[in-house]
Amino acid sequence: MAKIDQRTVRSKQSRKEIMDKIFDAAITEFSQHGYQGVSTQAIAERAQLKKSQLHYYIEDKEVLYAQVLGKVLDSWSSFFSFDENPELTPREALSEFVRLKFKFALDNPQLSRIFTLEILSGGKRLEKYWPQSITNTHAKVINIQKWVDNGEMRPLDGRLLIMHIWALTQYYSDYTMQAELLLESPLQAPETQKKIEQELITFTLLGCGISPEEDLNA
Repeated sequence: MAKIDQRTVRSKQSRKEIMDKIFDAAITEFSQHGYQGVSTQAIAERAQLKKSQLHYYIEDKEVLYAQVLGKVLDSWSSFFSFDENPELTPREALSEFVRLKFKFALDNPQLSRIFTLEILSGGKRLEKYWPQSITNTHAKVINIQKWVDNGEMRPLDGRLLIMHIWALTQYYSDYTMQAELLLESPLQAPETQKKIEQELITFTLLGCGISPEEDLNA
């Protein structure tokens, strides 16, 4: 068996550590200032690197920003899909979707804000991601329509339902400061999170004509 070159292992670990620092720094910078307001110098300084060192590991700001956007969209595309488990009831499926989206908003506020800032700036760099995003949304809409057709929820436009859930949950990443001031509690407090989560689920289910009782008593 060939011996493992420890220098190679250390080099790979070191490169991964540096790339992680660069990526984390980029997320922070882009979430605060948007693409146009960020320089590679600022990213390098936040990552505690020289600008020349940064460009040894990345091609340019555009490529790095594309990687960050890709991380956001990949994370969202991996969310719970209604068609993955046809045994779930509309109450169970919608409750889980709301939980996952709300959890992502709380756990990844910077990534969520980057997406929002990109949309506000025109969203040109999102164009290549829209086809897959639309496909994923349509898969959910098809299942929602089946529930409507089966009389399991009131008649509604599934696209609007998805967008409304998105807006309700996205608020807690884009407007964290306002939410915490109004609630007089940090959003990371477990009891606050649980209270918000239950209200989001109840609001969504009632809006769909579904009793939330079973979920709340779980």
